[in-house]
This record gives sequence, C-alpha cells and structure tokens, in this order.
Amino acid sequence: MSRGIDLPTSMGYLLKEAASALRAAMEEVLRPLGMTITHYSCLELLAQRPGSSNSELARGAFVTRQSMNVLVHGLERDGYVSRPAEAAVGKVLPARLTPRGRQSLAAATAAVRSVELRMLSGLTPAERSTAFAALQSMTRALRAGPG
Repeated sequence: MSRGIDLPTSMGYLLKEAASALRAAMEEVLRPLGMTITHYSCLELLAQRPGSSNSELARGAFVTRQSMNVLVHGLERDGYVSRPAEAAVGKVLPARLTPRGRQSLAAATAAVRSVELRMLSGLTPAERSTAFAALQSMTRALRAGPG
C-alpha cells in the first residue's frame, strides 16, 4: 500500500502553501483599495501591455476569458479602463488604462510590493537570486511537458 506524498517534504505542496500565503497577504492589502488580485493583475498587465485583448489579459491573470470579460466590463464602467466602441479588426476591443486606472494601479502596486518585500525579508540577496532562478527553472520544466 502506498503511503502517498510526504507533505512536509513535498516541494509541490510547499509551493502551493507559499502561493496560498502570498495570495492571502495580497488580498489583505488590496481589499482596502477596493480591489481583488485579478483586478490588480488586469491593471498591471494593461500598464505593461497597453491595448491587450480580453484573451491576452485572461492568460496573463490566470483566469478564464469569461471572468476577464466580466472584470473588464466592470473596470470600463467604473472608469479604470477604456475601449473603443467598435473593433478596428475582428472582434477585439483593446483596453487601455485611464488616468483613474493608472492612479489606482499606483496605490495597488505599492501595496503589493510591500507584500513581496515582506515575503523576501528573510532572504539574503544571494538567496533571493537562487530562489528566483530555481522557480524559473521549475516553471520551464513543467511547461516543457513530460520528457
């Protein structure tokens, strides 16, 4: 009979636990700003990739296209993003941040950055670099598929 995975020594379990703790900490600092993590992610993606489509935003924020569509409609309604009334080509209505969206993003970015700094506070610069490289390597390996 298999004993299963030893959770205290499982890298996957530890990564999930870290991701869960990071998400909770981010939600805590974004809530007073009236934002969710997906809301923040959408604004951050639009700041870095203006004119992104809903599909591109959904992939970048790790949500479904339907969820992103609902979010972008709400952000547009509330004045955080703008989109053209009609698509220039096909069905894509590229979104862009408005001044209100940029202002809101600045506050959220500071809040999220404080969480990241807290997360990394126990690591030396060398440990941070090693952890970053290790996570990048793990991500590449998983995306490459079985092999």
